[in-house]
Amino acid sequence: MELLGFNIYAWITIATILIMFSVLLFTKLRADLVFLGAISILFVTGVLDAKQAFSGFSSTSVVITGVLFVVVAGLTYTGVLQWIAKHLLGQPNSYSKAIIRLMLPVAALSSFLSNTTVVALFVGIVKMWSKKLNISPSKLLIPLSYASGMGGVCTLIGTPPNLIISGLYTDHTGIAMNVLATTIPGLFCLFIGVLSIIAMRRLLPNRKAPETAFEATSDYTVEFLVPSDCPFIGESIATAGLSNVRGGNLIEIIHYDEVISPVSDDEPILGGDRLVFAGQIDELLDLKKSHGLVNADHLVFTMKEVETNRQLRTAYVNFGSSLINTSIGNSTFEKDNKMTLVAVARRGMRIKESPREVVLQAGDTLLFECSPHLNINTDDLSSQLHFFDSAQVANIGKKTFISTTIMILMVVLSALNVIPLLQCAFIAAMAMLLFRCCNVDQAMKSINWEILMVFAGSVVLGVAIQKTGIAEKLAFGILDICGSNPIVVMTAICFVGTFITEFISNTAAGAMFFPIMYEAAEKLGYEPYPFLIALMISVSSSFATPIGSPTHMLVYGPGGYRFSDFMRIGLLMNLIILAANILIVNIIYPLTPLTQ
Repeated sequence: MELLGFNIYAWITIATILIMFSVLLFTKLRADLVFLGAISILFVTGVLDAKQAFSGFSSTSVVITGVLFVVVAGLTYTGVLQWIAKHLLGQPNSYSKAIIRLMLPVAALSSFLSNTTVVALFVGIVKMWSKKLNISPSKLLIPLSYASGMGGVCTLIGTPPNLIISGLYTDHTGIAMNVLATTIPGLFCLFIGVLSIIAMRRLLPNRKAPETAFEATSDYTVEFLVPSDCPFIGESIATAGLSNVRGGNLIEIIHYDEVISPVSDDEPILGGDRLVFAGQIDELLDLKKSHGLVNADHLVFTMKEVETNRQLRTAYVNFGSSLINTSIGNSTFEKDNKMTLVAVARRGMRIKESPREVVLQAGDTLLFECSPHLNINTDDLSSQLHFFDSAQVANIGKKTFISTTIMILMVVLSALNVIPLLQCAFIAAMAMLLFRCCNVDQAMKSINWEILMVFAGSVVLGVAIQKTGIAEKLAFGILDICGSNPIVVMTAICFVGTFITEFISNTAAGAMFFPIMYEAAEKLGYEPYPFLIALMISVSSSFATPIGSPTHMLVYGPGGYRFSDFMRIGLLMNLIILAANILIVNIIYPLTPLTQ
């Protein structure tokens, strides 16, 4: 029984994909759980058998991705990224030169390393760099994210879709793609991209840096002294009504030389205590009259004391964080993480209401007071917030040279087909551990199991799309619309892939469109290889929405951007890179008829 040319299994697959993407877009469920649920549905309903349902977990491309996490850990912990950032940025004397000095090193690094890792490191550097150059960070952070995406497509190991598509190609043909197969097309698109950003720099927003709202400590904190005749001496903070006051919150109490922060509701008030409040100063001053407090005789909350006793840390609310649409005051977040919210800024402007009462949005900038020893790398905290002032200073030395050499040898040996990429990756990972570029604990923690689950799920979706005949039907449909011109067909599929990847994982887009592109090429009678090279670049070319790439999400908060800022320049970038992609791929890899 068929409906519109699709059997029941095809419709189950289509429904599963639509539901999965809707859940990813409109809920906060973890992506790995969503993909696991999709695999379960396809398996339970009989769309896929056991071998097919779990084929993603044994996929060569997924295994390579997991092993490369260890290689990247070795580079990170030996300070390779920090060394490159320190020595390559320099002090350019114009915006155009600044763009080039930023984008080229970032693209080069992203060709071999995780885009997210590179961007996370460079965000803090770019913020400091932009101050020296007197340029708003918003003028540089979008180019930073774009460069990481365009650089990633220059090698097969630079971005997950390249590994997924090349792995599927090998499964179908038995022929392994060279690790540098996309290098020339990728470099050409990068060159066009850099020139385009320089030419369209007026479209880049000039936003106020969010952290400028927190530049002066005295702007958001006020201190009171508890006099000996205060009527609330001996009572708890909660009983005295000081735990949740109008206009702000109590962030710490100083009992003589002891600093108490966060402050619990049952903390007693003693004569001579210094109470440090954060919030709206004009409203907090009313506490002097209502609670019998007096002004502190000198400023205790100095930056010197902040560095020795506690820290001010800036964080940005992640997309998908459970803090979105909630207020800190209505949760146990501060107590659970032993930190106190001091102030909130949105798009570079401090929100003038009690920080703990602000309903948070994605990209909001939060200023916390916390212990200098706060561990911000816990899974729970890192999933909610991203701390850009928390990068550890790596010890640059001979291990920096060793890890770099290991990485270069891995790429060269694979590119020259001396050793297959999978074996090269395993050898490189073991070398990183043997030479102590990272330890076993660091290596294991560096593996992002959620990402691997998404990759494996994406491979399985591609298998289902091909097995159920969806790919073949869509390929024929595209041929009916676009005719038999291979370049037109290639352009049409790449255009749709570029649009789809603005809203879903580029890995999922690559796995979904692989069978469609492969089938279309074969139906036209051409070798699929150049079609797939073009597909690799197109599904990684998401420039128009901040949710199109994890790196866009990383720069969204620090840049003080609005959602529309990406669309202004991103839509044009999508079209420009698409045109450059189709042009260069057909020059480097001329279309070849299938041998009979």
